Amino acid sequence: MITAKASADSAVPSVHGTAVATGVSEREEPEWPWKDAPIRALVQRIHQLQAERAQAFRRLEDLRTPTCRRGHLQYLRSGPPYDFPRYRSTVHEVTQTFAAASREVLAVEAELSGPRGQPLLASHVRSLQQLEQTRLATVALLQLMGTPELTGQEDTLETHQLKMKVIKTMEAISEVLQDLRFDAESAE
Repeated sequence: MITAKASADSAVPSVHGTAVATGVSEREEPEWPWKDAPIRALVQRIHQLQAERAQAFRRLEDLRTPTCRRGHLQYLRSGPPYDFPRYRSTVHEVTQTFAAASREVLAVEAELSGPRGQPLLASHVRSLQQLEQTRLATVALLQLMGTPELTGQEDTLETHQLKMKVIKTMEAISEVLQDLRFDAESAE
């Protein structure tokens, strides 16, 4: 997640907290800060959102790693009394990060496909969003597969296949981001 200082130092404004800063209530639709931004700024924001997602994925990975103090496996193996509030809080924070990033990515896609008339760039953003959904679902399944206590057995072949799927999805995400950056430069 981008910190307040990093966000303030950034040339591209962050949408998070816009309602509080503008005095618009959360239920009202605040004016979207990207409406008149150059395409380059939209692409830069997509990259910032990807960085936020990457950090959220690292937090999910921390939940899965047995050596982590908050680790998912350690939590399950710790037995009663479980520290469920801490685990739940971390999962909730990560979920909120993913949801906020997804909303903003979808808004950028809508801006590119609609008012900006950039269907190629919009398709890259749409592909990115679909790949991130695949990645998140696969990582969540991997997290469950890593807990034989829940599944009854450990399936190393399926686990390996899922890990390979995550790797291939991450490679595809990198390619889409490169295509987006290249095609955005051509569009300006």
